[in-house]
Amino acid sequence: MTAVRVRDYMVLEVEHVQDTTTVRHAIQKLLAGRHHGLPVTDRGGKLVGFVSAKELLRHAADDDTPIGRIMHPGTYTASPETDLDDAARVMFRFGLRDLPIIDDHGRLCGMLANLDIVRSHFERASPAKADMLKHLLSERYGLEFSFHRGLVAIDRLTPTQWKVFEDELEGRRYELERGFAEPLLVVQKGDAWILVDGHHRALAAREMGLTQLQAFVLTADRPDEFARQETGFERLAADHHLRTVDDIEIDRATHHPLVEVTTQLLRRFEPRSTRDPSQGE
Repeated sequence: MTAVRVRDYMVLEVEHVQDTTTVRHAIQKLLAGRHHGLPVTDRGGKLVGFVSAKELLRHAADDDTPIGRIMHPGTYTASPETDLDDAARVMFRFGLRDLPIIDDHGRLCGMLANLDIVRSHFERASPAKADMLKHLLSERYGLEFSFHRGLVAIDRLTPTQWKVFEDELEGRRYELERGFAEPLLVVQKGDAWILVDGHHRALAAREMGLTQLQAFVLTADRPDEFARQETGFERLAADHHLRTVDDIEIDRATHHPLVEVTTQLLRRFEPRSTRDPSQGE
């Protein structure tokens, strides 16, 4: 298996400050972004340290003080060629949310966030899903299947799920906006492109104006023979009158099961004064 490197997932456009930047301007920059700290460089672009939100709060009254005078010099780093799992271990052991990436000359060239690590694990799990579906199709239809990764047109997809949840759609839009697009699972059968997994992703992308998404596409090694067989996917789509992703119903009244489960604890421990008595315990 090909090793996954930091360069495969790091962000190239990095929010940072110079060591001559004042505390006031660093705080303003931090508030305008979504980070919990900022890497600090010298005028030549070399990384010299990292300033956290806690450090900036501690020195908030010293608003005209240069960052270089309050930060701890040096920080944890990795190179673009570092194994991604090794970088993840460093971040875990030292409780880091962000890991600056430097080139051979010590210049800041990227940033790896803990969310990038999570994204990598989702994306690396997708081939396992495709492999499992390949074996299931082979057993069911007595044919050999293979899969490849590529772009598919959203308007050509035949859905097999008749309902999606609005809250999960919102989550998928958030992921797509930030570059996290776990590939769809699609079965190609003649002229049909059957969407097996990724209905929320496909519909969210459609609503955002995207026309294509990455997918693992499964194809039969004897496509003519496969085309003559009716699949359960096709029967399901026909039973629910599904032709395109626009035919999928959006449930706006109930929660996606994942959201329902993960928010139970929050609801359970709400202060009694804010709970509706009519809802009971």
